[in-house]
Amino acid sequence: MIIENIDIDATLREVEKLLSEEEGLSPAMRSRVELLVLAITLLAGRLNRNSRNSSKPPSSDPNRKREGERKAGGQKGHEGVTLEKVENPDKVEVIKADRRKYPLCKYELVGYEARQVFDMKISRVVTEYRAEIVEDVEGNRFVASFPEAVTKAVQYGPDLKAHAVYMSQYQLIPYKRIQEYCEDRATSSISASTDT
Repeated sequence: MIIENIDIDATLREVEKLLSEEEGLSPAMRSRVELLVLAITLLAGRLNRNSRNSSKPPSSDPNRKREGERKAGGQKGHEGVTLEKVENPDKVEVIKADRRKYPLCKYELVGYEARQVFDMKISRVVTEYRAEIVEDVEGNRFVASFPEAVTKAVQYGPDLKAHAVYMSQYQLIPYKRIQEYCEDRATSSISASTDT
């Protein structure tokens, strides 16, 4: 049975009209029929939903027309961006040749083949500022001045605050998820009331 050829709305309107005209129908039967009409209306509404009349994405529309048939990846004429090696990497790991795997002989190191891996580490960095306390011959004590931004015994740094603001204001990530992220990645617990 093909549902598309049936005008469901017109059929339901006809049923409702007949139901209102029917005088000898018991209240129990009337309620059951009204419930069935409501269920059919809701189910029919679901069948007719698409990206134009609901929050469904266009990709879920059946038989949708595609704007163009493009292959995945960079398109013809598009200038790509490729990673390039840097002259001074942050870290160098030397992989020693396992001479046991090669024929028995005396070997001499003649160079390296290099490959670079670009990665990002997000971790907690705690900086403790220690202001010197000095005392003169008369017993007077003097304390060195902390940097202007260091005003509390324990506080968040400017990079952590900037990162949290970036995630909440630019990426629109909810505060709870930012809090979980900071606890997971930086082992720092922050709250929505953190000074920015």
